[in-house]
Amino acid sequence: MPTAGRILVTGATGYVGDCLVPRLLGRGYPVRVLVRDVDRLRHKSWRSQVETFVGDVGEAKALETSLLGIDIAYYLIHSMTAGGRFAQRDVDLATRFARAARAAGVRRIIYLGGLGEPGPALSEHLRSRQETGAALASAGVPVTEFRAAVIVGAGSISFEMIRYLTERIPLMICPRWVFRRIQPIAIDDALAYLVAALDDRGDESRIIEIGGADILTYGTMIKDYARQRGLRRILLPVPVLTPKLSSHWVHWTTPVVAAYARPLIEGLRSEVVVGDDSASHMFANVHPIGYDESLRRALGELQPEHFEQVAASIREQLVSTGGSRCVRTERGMIVEVWRRTVRARPEAVWIAFCRLGGAYGWLHMNWAWRLRASLDRLVGGRSWRRSRPARDTLREGDLLDFFRVEAIEPGRSLLLRVEMKLPGAGWLQFETRRLNEQTSELTQTVFYASRGLFGLLYWYLICPVHRLIFAGLLKKLAARAEAEECRSSH
Repeated sequence: MPTAGRILVTGATGYVGDCLVPRLLGRGYPVRVLVRDVDRLRHKSWRSQVETFVGDVGEAKALETSLLGIDIAYYLIHSMTAGGRFAQRDVDLATRFARAARAAGVRRIIYLGGLGEPGPALSEHLRSRQETGAALASAGVPVTEFRAAVIVGAGSISFEMIRYLTERIPLMICPRWVFRRIQPIAIDDALAYLVAALDDRGDESRIIEIGGADILTYGTMIKDYARQRGLRRILLPVPVLTPKLSSHWVHWTTPVVAAYARPLIEGLRSEVVVGDDSASHMFANVHPIGYDESLRRALGELQPEHFEQVAASIREQLVSTGGSRCVRTERGMIVEVWRRTVRARPEAVWIAFCRLGGAYGWLHMNWAWRLRASLDRLVGGRSWRRSRPARDTLREGDLLDFFRVEAIEPGRSLLLRVEMKLPGAGWLQFETRRLNEQTSELTQTVFYASRGLFGLLYWYLICPVHRLIFAGLLKKLAARAEAEECRSSH
């Protein structure tokens, strides 16, 4: 049973906030979110279940209205991209929020800050995280401040930096402080602590250090990631690589921009290990897992179902721009979406893409499909099987040449998993939906989780061929659907 009243979540479009909201809803709490841009909620699965206020934490009116009737507020805001003054901005915003929360009668503020021993060696980023916690407590509202190091989960900037560095760089030149001790925590455990804090009925502020079951180094985290992915990585420490140089290196070799990378890298110069075990006594029901298990969970999300919001966002972008193709990389997955309007009902489009493979062929550049199959045979793959069920309808588990049907929604979508040898994992999805009485949308999506540098190079090598094959395939599928529509209407 819920032990708190209405809850406000700030920073709900950020990684931790986005993961926290469904946890709170699952426990039956009424949730309100304060966001600057409501469009960023468009593809959130929980959007319709929360009360949404649009505004900025720096605006007095937005704070006053969003905090009205709130029992407990989560403060999950940071200003890392605000430039050199991000630390002062964080403190200013937290001070305003604390005063507004006191005026509104908020019972408690729950905040996720940064772990690290206070002192001159603490980085500016980690110091600002702790100063933000102090600012939140300055107005007299009790604050539960959790302090954590790297959060391990697909989408966490800290984890994504590890992912892309390890995947893309076989030989890493690292500063020596990469081998200082760190105590990462799985996102599931961090969320468990954040939710458990709702049961605190006390009237004093608390600082609680949280971490996972393992204490290791950032270098070990990279090597353990490589081991789970079957990669071999060499770390070469050098004494002269500054955080500024490191951040630009990360910026150019990964999708993590320097504005995020630099404060995170600076934080690695400090040893971030739990020194106070009060969390184990206060939250005895939370049992943090080790780094290996948190890695397995994060890597387990490299599946198409975890990227439906990404694909939907790309489709929406294509509709608004009138484009036909767009590619995006997110959380280790490359998502390529093709879109076309078809003058036929969804039923006809469905029939068209279910009649692929086997004797039906692949409609466009069949020789290229055969060539890829021959290359697969050379490296010991399953190659071209020229197989598909004799029936036109498909079922989960069916073979379709060098694909296998992984998921199917009759009349709407078909997901095929590539069974050829790849330096990664790949899927091909076809979907259709009605636009109006005369037309439908045909969408073709490629999901590709590359493994290592060769996996990424493979993607860019086949991109030109992809564009030729899939543009032609989409065009011929549309023509087949329109022909089927004509037959069925006569």
